[in-house]
Amino acid sequence: MFTRRKVYEPYVSPFDPCPPITPKTYQTPPQLYMPVQPPNLPQFDPYTALMKGTLWPMYYDPYDGRVEGKKVEKQ
Repeated sequence: MFTRRKVYEPYVSPFDPCPPITPKTYQTPPQLYMPVQPPNLPQFDPYTALMKGTLWPMYYDPYDGRVEGKKVEKQ
């Protein structure tokens, strides 16, 4: 399986004028982990698909908001 949210700790220079924000996080889209769309995928109904922005639940990727500066579990 995959994790959508990735965490890394950037290099912190001793000469940085500002305090660093660590750890940094970013999200990866689900289509990176499915190189070919499999046949017969389940589908959202048309109204839900319009609200979510995709017809297929496997490709739905909700935005969780920024978590910079907060403690995030490393996965």
